[in-house]
Amino acid sequence: MSIPGTPTSNDACLSIVHSLMCHRQGGESETFAKRAIESLVKKLKEKKDELDSLITAITTNGAHPSKCVTIQRTLDGRLQVAGRKGFPHVIYARLWRWPDLHKNELKHVKYCQFAFDLKCDNVCVNPYHYERVVSPGIDLSSLTIGHTVGSGPGSSRIVKDEYDFDGPQSHPSIESGHGLQTIQHPPSSSRPPPPESFSSPSLLTPSEASTSAAAPAFPTIAAASGAPDYWCSIAYFEMDVQVGETFKVPSSCHIVTVDGYVDPSGGDRFCLGQLSNVHRTEAIERARLHIGKGVQLECKGEGDVWVRCLSDHAVFVQSYYLDREAGRAPGDAVHKIYPSAYIKVFDLRQCHRQMQQQAATAQAAAAAQAAAVAGNIPGPGSVGGIAPAISLSAAAGIGVDDLRRLCILRMSFVKGWGPDYPRQSIKETPCWIEIHLHRALQLLDEVLHTMPIADPQPLD
Repeated sequence: MSIPGTPTSNDACLSIVHSLMCHRQGGESETFAKRAIESLVKKLKEKKDELDSLITAITTNGAHPSKCVTIQRTLDGRLQVAGRKGFPHVIYARLWRWPDLHKNELKHVKYCQFAFDLKCDNVCVNPYHYERVVSPGIDLSSLTIGHTVGSGPGSSRIVKDEYDFDGPQSHPSIESGHGLQTIQHPPSSSRPPPPESFSSPSLLTPSEASTSAAAPAFPTIAAASGAPDYWCSIAYFEMDVQVGETFKVPSSCHIVTVDGYVDPSGGDRFCLGQLSNVHRTEAIERARLHIGKGVQLECKGEGDVWVRCLSDHAVFVQSYYLDREAGRAPGDAVHKIYPSAYIKVFDLRQCHRQMQQQAATAQAAAAAQAAAVAGNIPGPGSVGGIAPAISLSAAAGIGVDDLRRLCILRMSFVKGWGPDYPRQSIKETPCWIEIHLHRALQLLDEVLHTMPIADPQPLD
């Protein structure tokens, strides 16, 4: 069905393109939109019924049912238009429905037979065969539709996934699929809170902690040791090789900047640009050029950590705190922090509770496993309440390094890793840092002294 005055598949390509251009949403440049639409119309010229379905869907804004509109799937699943690559169903959904769409927010309707996720040889690009879904718990009210790049922390910034184009990235979302997840963290439209001023990190007394509103959900940290001299140490890596010496940040410097410039490092600034590596490749050199202003790491209170992205490119973070906030298992996600974003990436009390729980679980499992070996298999009401149905060997296999991971942040500049990228591990990214949080490691040492556990497992 078509409305009077609209073209049909029998009309000239130019006429069809002109009509479809009138319905674009304005998120892309006119040149890009025209190239994308021309490319699609030419591909469909030999499939008149599908071209008519596209025209009907677009010109009626989806008011009438339409069939699948398909193009051939490429080897990597992406389509190149005007020198830019992106997933085809996302490109056309942005053009005609949601200009601020992120590629992981689309879910096909039930009657779509060639949806992108179905992995068929042909891919349906009918924008009205997809629905937009947003992950629960994500507030989109602060996001602005548009493609302008502002300069202030409250501006709308839609940036490239990496410096080689992989589509506009604008919304927080969770990468669908199996295994590792990519979770987006764009900047808020409101100005991020100013850095807070703290005296040297000190331990809350039980009475102070019980009345503190900072972390009502977590138990008080009542350890005897004082604050460490350095609140964190930062090691810089290129691929799987550490470059330069580890940089230690004094507890008196609550904010440290890690950037790509060549100034001497010291105090509250770690400059990566001046570090040399005889094995550095051209690809690593190119990536390093985009670190720019880098990031700020801020220590708050007893040891909570916040990150502010100062770079023009996103940074990618491995954070168990953010995993938990997103409802993911620890280590099950990569968090993309956008330029100007200011976000909490570590909570000391949560970390302390996790290490206590994991250590207790490992200790109880080891005891239950020993009892099982002795022929006395415990039930659910025994030590730690661990039933034989639970894998005792897995729980007992928790080592010191498993707990140390709770106290470590990893962050890659410019390049991401995971299922959405050609790199599967942070050790395949060109430039990244590993941040050891000393207060958390200090607490871990105390936990291990009170409940010793198994030998360490190697870090990934």
